[in-house]
Amino acid sequence: MASSANTTRKSLPQEMQPHTYPIMYRVEGSHWWFVGRRRILSSFARRIVGNLNNPQPRILDVGCGTGANLEMLAHFGEAEGVDVSAEALDFCQTRGLQNVRQGEAEDLPYEDKSFDLVTGLDVVEHLDNDVAGLQEMRRVLRPGGRALLFVPAFMFLWGVQDDISNHRRRYTLDSLKTAVRQAGLEVELSTYANITFFVPILLGRLLMRVTGFRPASENNITVGFLNGLLGSIFGAEAALLRHMKFPFGVSIICVARRAD
Repeated sequence: MASSANTTRKSLPQEMQPHTYPIMYRVEGSHWWFVGRRRILSSFARRIVGNLNNPQPRILDVGCGTGANLEMLAHFGEAEGVDVSAEALDFCQTRGLQNVRQGEAEDLPYEDKSFDLVTGLDVVEHLDNDVAGLQEMRRVLRPGGRALLFVPAFMFLWGVQDDISNHRRRYTLDSLKTAVRQAGLEVELSTYANITFFVPILLGRLLMRVTGFRPASENNITVGFLNGLLGSIFGAEAALLRHMKFPFGVSIICVARRAD
């Protein structure tokens, strides 16, 4: 089945460019983007797990990267990780995370109906065929299990981080929901996220295009003494998203259910 979103680049590796993994491992614990995002994702994971019938759910983080999100998910159940990059998994093991495997999102090395929650956190945009990856997430979900997705929004926000991360696309809310439904999942909730820094990020990326400035990673662009404040501001969206949906944002969150 063809992807629901137009693929912007093909024949790229699914893993990020190698120099990005050491940067990610170094900054994930303190950079405002990662800190704020984990606070939002933690809020969603807590609600999902609270609605499951399993008091000790089995959780799979697809594209677990260097492991910071996997550590967060371990607070809610028995968390496992899979990633296409051997280098990323080395960093997971450095964190003490042993329950990780190497594998592709479109061919997950797990049995059918094995997990209560499957997450794809800034992962689906790496896939040539996003629907195939989402179908695999559905396959390994138990009936009634949930998929929690977090993806970048709007192609006009394309930036250096998309290039070095080997992204294929950024989504709109409609294009993501279309892909999820084509994969056989039922959308329970979907909304834009990171409305707070939408304008600064848009202006920053426009400025990079005009000036030709290309950092090794946008994750390196930060003001150290403001990291805590910016992370708290971004993370505060978690409380708002419990009660409302955002009309736009830098990212999209989607919760989908395997309904058999």
